[in-house]
Amino acid sequence: MEADRPDPVCSTVDCAAGRSSSRGAVRILSAGVRLTVLPGESIVDAVRRHGYRTRYSCRRGGCGVCKADLVEGHVHYRLPIAESVLSEADRDGGKCLPCRAEPVGDVVIRLSGRDQLRHILGTVHPASDATG
Repeated sequence: MEADRPDPVCSTVDCAAGRSSSRGAVRILSAGVRLTVLPGESIVDAVRRHGYRTRYSCRRGGCGVCKADLVEGHVHYRLPIAESVLSEADRDGGKCLPCRAEPVGDVVIRLSGRDQLRHILGTVHPASDATG
């Protein structure tokens, strides 16, 4: 990838320049759930805050267990992600790491085929706009 061309899907940008100062949302396909994401919050942290769980392990971008498809929108990472965990080919193919990815506005992700969204607090409300 050219150094002066930002990755259109999962870009690593300067935190101050890339971070949204307002709430965003993440929609998780197949589960039919839309959750608010606070400024500076990762997708996994937002999922957890709303009482859901997905597959993840280290929560710091070092293992790749949470790798998902970024279907729409843009995310950024406060710190660079190792090429061995999220390669340039992964990024070009629309992959991101929800444990570290912070949405810039609204995003849509699709969990890996081995993953599913589990609601551990209360009742699941598909396609709800949780504003918690």
